[in-house]
Amino acid sequence: MNLDESNRKRLEHLISEHQCDHISQYLLENTRQGIRYSKSEVENYEAVGHSRIGGDPDLPSNTEWPATTDGIPMTFLAQLNLNDLPGQADSPPLPKSGMLYFFVGIDEPAYNIEHRVIHVQANELSNAKRRMAPGTTALEEQFNGYRIEARTSLEPPNYAYADYDLIESDTFDYEDYEDLTFEISEHQNEDIAIMLGYPTDQHGDCEHEAALMILTGQNYDYHPEQALRQITDHFAGNRDKAEQEIRDTVMLLEIDSDDDVGFCWWDAGMLHFFIRKEDLLAGRFDRTYCSLYSS
Repeated sequence: MNLDESNRKRLEHLISEHQCDHISQYLLENTRQGIRYSKSEVENYEAVGHSRIGGDPDLPSNTEWPATTDGIPMTFLAQLNLNDLPGQADSPPLPKSGMLYFFVGIDEPAYNIEHRVIHVQANELSNAKRRMAPGTTALEEQFNGYRIEARTSLEPPNYAYADYDLIESDTFDYEDYEDLTFEISEHQNEDIAIMLGYPTDQHGDCEHEAALMILTGQNYDYHPEQALRQITDHFAGNRDKAEQEIRDTVMLLEIDSDDDVGFCWWDAGMLHFFIRKEDLLAGRFDRTYCSLYSS
């Protein structure tokens, strides 16, 4: 990606400081512009419309609470006020205003989890107010609400996406690289969610899975090359188009497990929401994919 001048200089400084000039170009080309959310305070619901994770959402009167295919109310996870977002230099553009809401059904199995992502325009939020779930929700839990604050971040390839052959040398190992990535992203203990970065994973194939499921509805068998062939077939044999689709599959949101809120995705894992860049540009939040990673 093309970093703006200040981020490029900051990244170059950290590369020099950590004495890893051998991966300078790699990091400059592969570090993503992201947005991190950190918990700021327990929600008291005295104000409406700010970004929140857990608890209850602020919904306009004409927005229906989403339900699973079995008619069970989905569980509310987060609302993100897009007016609060800092600049996103060279990132896939999110809507400039309004609210994104994230709801989820039962998190079994860990792939193709039933969910809803809803974008409500700013002019529809004037009558938004706190709303309780209309009954026991899919996860049968009431999570604690926290206000969250957004900040821009730089997101280098994590352990699932890093090129180890390129990164490691006689004097620089993966632990050195991990220390560097924490500094680059300015990781904080209160971080609970990330937009537009690299998904936490084990194999680095989340985009293959999400693109395959969104485009074709076919189940992923954990073989990236097979998924690429299936997506290529979807595009009438155009492999270049299929590869571009995978590259353009965006991690819309990653939500971490968190004791304070009460989130625990299996064995303290992560919940992921993905969207195609084309759908993101078109505001098609009805075409998203949700999965779960747990070690």
